[in-house]
Amino acid sequence: MPESLIDFRLIPWSLFLIFSIAFFLQVIFYWVIFNRLGRYKTENISVKPEGVSVVICAHNEYERLKENLPVILEQNYPEFEVLVVNHTSDDETSFLLAEMEKQYPMLKTIVIKEDLNFFSGKKFPLSIGIKSAKFDRILLTDADCCPSSNEWISKMQSGFSADKEIVLGYGPYRPYKGLLNKLIRFDTAHIAIQYLSYALAGLPYMGVGRNLAYVKKLFFRHKGFISHYKIRSGDDDLFINHVANRKNTAIMVDPDSFNFSDPKQTFGKWITQKKRHLSTSHHYKLRHQILLGFYAGSLWLFYGSLVLLLAFHWSVFPVIGLYLLRLFTQYLVWSGCMRRLNEKDLVPFLPFYEIMMLLLNSGLLLSNIFRKPRQWK
Repeated sequence: MPESLIDFRLIPWSLFLIFSIAFFLQVIFYWVIFNRLGRYKTENISVKPEGVSVVICAHNEYERLKENLPVILEQNYPEFEVLVVNHTSDDETSFLLAEMEKQYPMLKTIVIKEDLNFFSGKKFPLSIGIKSAKFDRILLTDADCCPSSNEWISKMQSGFSADKEIVLGYGPYRPYKGLLNKLIRFDTAHIAIQYLSYALAGLPYMGVGRNLAYVKKLFFRHKGFISHYKIRSGDDDLFINHVANRKNTAIMVDPDSFNFSDPKQTFGKWITQKKRHLSTSHHYKLRHQILLGFYAGSLWLFYGSLVLLLAFHWSVFPVIGLYLLRLFTQYLVWSGCMRRLNEKDLVPFLPFYEIMMLLLNSGLLLSNIFRKPRQWK
């Protein structure tokens, strides 16, 4: 019999090398990137208030507009308008908006009865809303979102300056009982920790349309959504990925600037939503794909090699030691981040939520390869 070309005694050593490299990559991400949000303090800069146009796209959102729109229309801000783009609705939305326009003079309605053939999803109605805006500062949200305070407009617009044309906000989901709610909120906070921290590191790569602001001139300068109009989703993250840079982007994480919405109530509906969101990531700039891939890949290598090393019963103490050191780092850094985002109740079970979302996101990314997600609504 020929001698084996593989020395199986080297396999555990190779796995430990992979585990160690993944550990160091993870620690670097935590301390160099994510810790920026954990120790970030909102700057109280006195800026002259300028007019703000709040733009909301709505498709059959009668109940949500009835509940949330008054909170937006009664903001404590000197000069603003609210444009609701009523996009091909066939419910009672038009009657509701007509009645509310009588009560609130700052409310304006734009009715779109049908889509243009070359535009898909939300991008067409959103473009119409932005182009119709009276003011240069555009603040975006959705019909199902409700500001955390009457200072929402004031806080978000205070992020603008002579250099800052984009303000990335946070759009959390309301807390309810149950594991599904915890997973949805963890996933949302995890994504926010990444895009807010990268922005602070000078590498902004996305924003979330539930709470996002930018100037109208920026939208026109980059020809709106033309560069990715064939992609159904991405009106928020792909646009920001295309136009944001280290000089023109600010973040706002004051609790009064948050914009809450209700999470999906069933696992199936949430999965459909997540598949749509994940479908845009491979259209990001290459450097952003590489950075995000390194983080996700190092996380997979860390847990995968950890399981295999424990299965081999090989040198348990150094393996457990590195795991506990990463766990300590995770709790230390993410506790600060979660405090900034008012998600402290998620901290105790961070490792569990992390592993669950790692498996789920990986499965959804593979699923998107074989089946494309549907449109925005």
